[in-house]
Amino acid sequence: MNTTIRTRRVVGRSLATVAVIAFSAALPATAHAASAAPAAEQASCGVLASGASATAEAAVRAACSQIGVWYSWGGGHGSTPGATYGYYDGSDPDSANDNERKGFDCSGLTRYAYAQATGRDLLNGTADDQFHTSHAAARFTAAQGSAPLLPGDLMFWGSGHIHHVAIYIGAGQMVEAYESGTHIRVAPVRTGGDYAGAVRIDGSGTVPPPPANGGTTFETWGTRVRTHSSPSVNASTVDTFPGPTQVSVMCQKHAEKVTAEGYTNDIWSQLSNGSWLTNIYIKGPASLPGVPDCGGTSTPPPGSGSKAFQTWGTGVRTHSEANVGAAVVDYFPQPTTVNVVCQAHAQTVTAEGYTNDAWSRLTDGSWMTNIYIKGPEWLPGVATC
Repeated sequence: MNTTIRTRRVVGRSLATVAVIAFSAALPATAHAASAAPAAEQASCGVLASGASATAEAAVRAACSQIGVWYSWGGGHGSTPGATYGYYDGSDPDSANDNERKGFDCSGLTRYAYAQATGRDLLNGTADDQFHTSHAAARFTAAQGSAPLLPGDLMFWGSGHIHHVAIYIGAGQMVEAYESGTHIRVAPVRTGGDYAGAVRIDGSGTVPPPPANGGTTFETWGTRVRTHSSPSVNASTVDTFPGPTQVSVMCQKHAEKVTAEGYTNDIWSQLSNGSWLTNIYIKGPASLPGVPDCGGTSTPPPGSGSKAFQTWGTGVRTHSEANVGAAVVDYFPQPTTVNVVCQAHAQTVTAEGYTNDAWSRLTDGSWMTNIYIKGPEWLPGVATC
């Protein structure tokens, strides 16, 4: 057999396939019966080396319990971990009957194995998502080969984008859902071709403590949240959090403005592993309390004479004109700092028990009622527009 995995067959699901999977799961259950694997093959699947955690060993046993089940493109990605009907991948004739085969694709199997071992859906995602999981206790490069691996470690293949994953079981063997037309099997490890390395899963649920050099722990929210190599959504992905988790924040700074989940914020936090996460997905105000600025100082006001002020309140909007009916320019989910260029009397606004007709123009050209800026109704030291 060719030692290089065929990318077109074992590539992980894209988000666009979720709807297809949901549809195919409802197809009639006219599946071909999964042929029983040879007894020798079944006997060879198990924990074949010592040193792994109890969780990892349980994951191996769960995967091995599926020996002989069909590989099915998209299988295993239902609302809960477990075998599901797949769908035709659109290119491989061997996949034409996957909508009749109840089984797993490669990442569906690893998702199931660790869900069985931990009671939690740790690995809900594609092979690429699993490679970037936040539940990694250790990572191993392709150059290290299989020598440092223990049973339960996940092995990955792909150059740039990960397209295949298998579970190492020891003694140079792994269990995998390989490709359409085959069944879940045990195979010798493959560390050539586009082998990308391995990840050891931390299934204990214990969150590493903050680093000794001053990190602060915060909770994230949302699903499929990514961290990046620099504070930009276009920078390469470092980690993917399938669900809420805890992160250790070292510092924060103003960088690329991000709009997501109904919020807009230009503040990013640097985590203890050097990656960056937009503060939108970190529970707390827009600027995290007690976290220093990465550069030592916040972005200074421009030389046009603007002045920094603190806002208050939640869900505060700025507008294209000094009018609450004008287009929304920005949205502050929590108190933040704004740079005011000038102020003017305009539309009278009543909010939060206050009435005021003074509006401030910010450095981005937007307008904000002075009601939500800390200070008197007419801001001191700010020129009239």
